[in-house]
Amino acid sequence: MALLINSDCINCGMCEMECPNEAIAPGEDIFVIDPTKCTECVGHFAKSQCMEVCLSDCIFPDPNHRESKDQLQEKSVRLAA
Repeated sequence: MALLINSDCINCGMCEMECPNEAIAPGEDIFVIDPTKCTECVGHFAKSQCMEVCLSDCIFPDPNHRESKDQLQEKSVRLAA
């Protein structure tokens, strides 16, 4: 599933720099993750890099965008094409 940044975001920008799919961008008040681009780093890294560097622990699985590891891998391949 895609990830989601909640309102605890402190707008440090660390997550945006680490995203291999460029799925993270500044939003109106906090950074946001585009679920069509987020693969939880499947196809790139063993762990979600944004979650690894987040200073405020505000990134979680998005319950509105559930995807299996296989679906995330397929999305990663499509995005790389």
